[in-house]
Amino acid sequence: MSHKLLKMASLTLGNLLVALAVTCFIVPHGLVLGGSTGIALIVTHAVPLPLSLVVLVINAALFLLGAAFLGRSFAASTIFSTLAYPLAMSVLEALPLGQLTSEPMLAALCAGALMGAGAGLILRSGGSTGGSDVIALVTHKYLHVSVSALLWIIDGCVIAGQIPFSNFDQVLLGILTLTLLTIVMNRVMIMGSSQVQLLIFSAEHEAIRENILHEQDAGVTVIPVEQGYTRQEGRALLSVIPRRKLWSIREMITSTDPTAFWVISEVSEIRERQLRRRA
Repeated sequence: MSHKLLKMASLTLGNLLVALAVTCFIVPHGLVLGGSTGIALIVTHAVPLPLSLVVLVINAALFLLGAAFLGRSFAASTIFSTLAYPLAMSVLEALPLGQLTSEPMLAALCAGALMGAGAGLILRSGGSTGGSDVIALVTHKYLHVSVSALLWIIDGCVIAGQIPFSNFDQVLLGILTLTLLTIVMNRVMIMGSSQVQLLIFSAEHEAIRENILHEQDAGVTVIPVEQGYTRQEGRALLSVIPRRKLWSIREMITSTDPTAFWVISEVSEIRERQLRRRA
C-alpha cells in the first residue's frame, strides 16, 4: 500500500471513529464535550438542526479563519477532516444505531477511547482536526499566549456553555471522556515507535559494544566523553533498543562491568537507516 493511500485510510478511519463516538455515545447520553463539536451541541439545544450540519458550518468557518491567518499549509492539513468528520456524522445519524449502551459510565469510556484513537490516527497521519484549535493557534500567533493554556480555556468555556442543558453526572462524565481522549490520543500517536534509549558509561565499553552488536543484534554508537571532575577522556555507548532486549542487555553490562553507570530513557520516535555490516 502506497504512503498516500495509507495516509488517506488513516485519516478516514480516524474521522469515522470520532464521528461514531459522538453519534452513538456522546449525544444519546447528553455528555458534555469541548471543541467545535461542543459548540455545535450548544447550538442544537437552541436551534433544532442536525448536529452534523452545525458541525460542518462551524468547522468550515473555522477552516476559513485558519486559512486566512495561518496559511496554506494549515489549510491543506485541515481540509480533509473539515469535510470528512461531519460527512461521517451525517451517515451515522441516518443509520438505526441509537445508543449502543444504556450505561452512561460505559458510554463515557467508549467515547473517550474512540475519540482518542481517532484523533491520534489523524494527527499521526499528518492531518489536523481543526475546530477550536484554530482559535487557539490564531490567538497564539498574535498574542503569543500558550496554545495549551488557550485550548484549556476554550474547552472550559464550551463545557460551561453546556451546563444549563446538562446535569452534574453528565458534566463529570464528559470531563472523564476528555481526559481519556487525551491519554489514548497520545498513546496512538507514538504507537509502534516507542523504544528505550540506553546510555552506558563503562571502562569496559569495547567489550560491551561487541556484545550489543553481535550477541544482542542491536545498534550502538560510540561517543567521546570527558569526565566532569577528573577531566579524564573516555567513551560512552548509546543504543536504542526494543523493550524486550532491555533485561538481557542490563544483565550483560552488570556481568561485564559491575561498576558501569547507565541511564535509561524512553524515546517516542526513531528514524532508522539500514546498515550493511562488513563480513
